[in-house]
Amino acid sequence: MRALLTSHGSTGDIYPVIALGKALADAGHEVRFATVPYFKDEVERAGLAFIPVPPDWDQDRLTEAMRNLSRTRNPVRLLQKIYKQSIPFIGELMERLESAMDDCDIVVSSYLFAHFRVLAQKKKKPFAVITFSHNVVPSPNYPPFPIAKLWLMPRFAQKFWNRLLWKASDRFILLALNRTMGGHLKNTDSPKIKYFLMNPGDLSLVAVSEKLLKPEGSTQGRFKFTGYLRWQSEEDASLEKVINEFSGGEKLPILTFGSVSFDKTEKLMQRFLNKWPEGKKLIIQAGWAGLSLLEESPGILVIGKVSHDQLFRYGSVIIHHGGAGTTASALHAGVSQIIIPHFGDQFLWAREVRRLGSGIRIRRRKWPERIGPAVSFVENSFQMKEKAKELAAILSTEDGRRNAVRELELLHSANIKR
Repeated sequence: MRALLTSHGSTGDIYPVIALGKALADAGHEVRFATVPYFKDEVERAGLAFIPVPPDWDQDRLTEAMRNLSRTRNPVRLLQKIYKQSIPFIGELMERLESAMDDCDIVVSSYLFAHFRVLAQKKKKPFAVITFSHNVVPSPNYPPFPIAKLWLMPRFAQKFWNRLLWKASDRFILLALNRTMGGHLKNTDSPKIKYFLMNPGDLSLVAVSEKLLKPEGSTQGRFKFTGYLRWQSEEDASLEKVINEFSGGEKLPILTFGSVSFDKTEKLMQRFLNKWPEGKKLIIQAGWAGLSLLEESPGILVIGKVSHDQLFRYGSVIIHHGGAGTTASALHAGVSQIIIPHFGDQFLWAREVRRLGSGIRIRRRKWPERIGPAVSFVENSFQMKEKAKELAAILSTEDGRRNAVRELELLHSANIKR
């Protein structure tokens, strides 16, 4: 099977697809990954053929794009913003992807980019999407996230209402996306976007834990829960020594906002440091926001890019933004979490971590002032510690890579038999 993979965005959007590509290659399939040049080294480290597509942005430009997205709370407007960012290079992007599809048997794209399905259908290629959150699985048993469930209505009325909400949400999103992209797609000889929530692809891989996160009563259909697909940066032996010496064998709080960026970083960090308990050690991962200290502090270690699996082994609590990838890493590490969501599905992950009993949420607005007491509370919670370990043990029994490969092979086989 010749698979073409494509994904765009931050590390959380790219690394799971690299993991899928590596699993497909290990199973004997030919894999090419079309994404931005920024991730070329990671793609090739996995042994995958790399196809460059626009935009060719450096770290500063990617950070600015994330900063712009973090200002938007409304999920539909956020999606429109993501699509608008591609308008300057949409023609070249679609042309390169269409050309790459000539030599493949199956196309796999991250969930958000519905216009890529248009190309796959034009080329008559089976099209699969991969999503990193479970809130996109339609069901009459619950409404689309973040709409609240109508608990007081009879069960039959709830199901009827939920079906309407899913269909209405789908139509509304399609209307918004085509309003944003319709004219630009027409210029590339591509039709309007026809599918999103209800029918995003011939197969939808839901790359989260089925045992922990599959919504009760959710329907399967084309949505298949595989388990997590995880890829990590290379571990750094020299950094391991630095962290070991700094921690002195003690588990420490770790602060990371991953690829999230925001305004007035220095001012925000100063507010944080003014309230951080004196003498308490902390590890800060700089991330895309460039978190740093105006003055060196012997109790705080600032580090750069690092494997989460390597870093989180030292964590007593992981303080983060609630990105799907960072949440997954914290769950697999068996460490309690404090989530400070900024936008998008980060609010979903904050809710889920609370539901699972392995962490808490702090609101973004005043987190620098509230983080000290929150860390103390979580570190001293025996229940959260034990629950985090229990969740990690459950995750260790799931094999997301193997499950995803099997589903794609089945899709390919079904397409051959047609």
